[in-house]
Amino acid sequence: MKSLTYAALCLLLSSACQTRPSATPYSWETDLHQRLLTDFCLTEPQVKDYIRKYIPDVTDKQMRAWEETKALECMTLDGEKRYFRNAGPNLFRIDPTCRDIKLAKEGEAPSVTDQVNRQNIPEIMAAVRKEGQPRVAPKRMRVTYTLTVDTNAVPPGKVVRCWLPYPRADHPRQQVKLLATSEPQCQLAPSDCRHSTLYMEKLAEAGRPTVFSETFEYTSYGEWHPIRPEDVQPYDTTAALYREYTAEREKHIVFTPRLRRLADSLTQGESNPWLKARRIFRWINDRFPWASAREYSTIENIPEYVLDNGHGDCGQVSLLFITLCRICGIPAHFQSGFMMHPGGWNLHDWAEIYLEGIGWVPVDQSFGVPSFARNEEEEYFFLGGIDSWRMLVNQDYGMPLVPAKQYPRSETVDFQRGEVEWEGGNLYFTDWTYDMEIDYLD
Repeated sequence: MKSLTYAALCLLLSSACQTRPSATPYSWETDLHQRLLTDFCLTEPQVKDYIRKYIPDVTDKQMRAWEETKALECMTLDGEKRYFRNAGPNLFRIDPTCRDIKLAKEGEAPSVTDQVNRQNIPEIMAAVRKEGQPRVAPKRMRVTYTLTVDTNAVPPGKVVRCWLPYPRADHPRQQVKLLATSEPQCQLAPSDCRHSTLYMEKLAEAGRPTVFSETFEYTSYGEWHPIRPEDVQPYDTTAALYREYTAEREKHIVFTPRLRRLADSLTQGESNPWLKARRIFRWINDRFPWASAREYSTIENIPEYVLDNGHGDCGQVSLLFITLCRICGIPAHFQSGFMMHPGGWNLHDWAEIYLEGIGWVPVDQSFGVPSFARNEEEEYFFLGGIDSWRMLVNQDYGMPLVPAKQYPRSETVDFQRGEVEWEGGNLYFTDWTYDMEIDYLD
């Protein structure tokens, strides 16, 4: 899953990320620098204050050691060492000793999603066996999604352009019906667009925020494929699907020498695509703890970043899984949207892989092997299965929006929170907020 909000301290740097009319032409390098300043917004004393809650006598030597292992993320910007906005909490997720110290002090309660999935996963597996088809256990919801642009972020009278996330209507795992929009004129992206959006425009008003909203009902199904290795047939390597989804993709599915060596070592001696995928899935699960992630737009190559730093959030480990699968000749692609578990909705990314003779099947690398799994089938549920509480928005990453966006997106990789711009430039995440109200209908 992904973090919902920025730390309060980062808001102090929000002005650095606001794009305003200027005689200076747009520069991605300048934009990237401001994005990094927003993500890396803490000083060493601020991070130490957090660490002292669990390690009261933390030393400079310890700080340097954690920085060396990448458990404590920092970088030098404008000649000053700056720490990632969630560097402190992440330290106690990534470093094993620190994690044990926190657990000893606070214990570990099951997450909301684990509590929900503890019931939902057996429900899905039982229904698949009973009904003989892979998509079962539907959950119906009414959702209002709201994006609010800050007061005076855009000059009065100027057009604000907004793209909101909208559930895909072209995937068999969900059904959707649009009920209302804040603006009478709106445009849904065509089904062949990899990012599903609802586009609206509105004039900014002086002294008032600019608000966009959509209300829709949709039904989400759980999915599970009890796959046996012998069910998987050889690929038609000449097929268009195979060629597209086993190829490299700029810039986060790149077959670097290190990733090629890793893929070869993980799957050595195995020829069955399903068993190869299983090895990759388990290896990533066992080695890369979840940690809050910096903005993807600031990372040059996400799978390499995961290997370098020893951790990853949902989209990061999914892109590592996808890249390793493609290197091994297993078609794979990125999916994302939201997890909609009652009491635990959040941004979320996962994947699908294609198995000849079976089709596309979901893989949630971040959910991985559930701690509550009672048997091997439940351990590997998220390799070939997905829970009922999802809202699928994207079938890929970094693809064009419809209508086209003039300035680079706030999130150049994923598309979930939405995107906003005006003639003066892109509006970064520090210029607006988003919220989701969910009514669970049955």
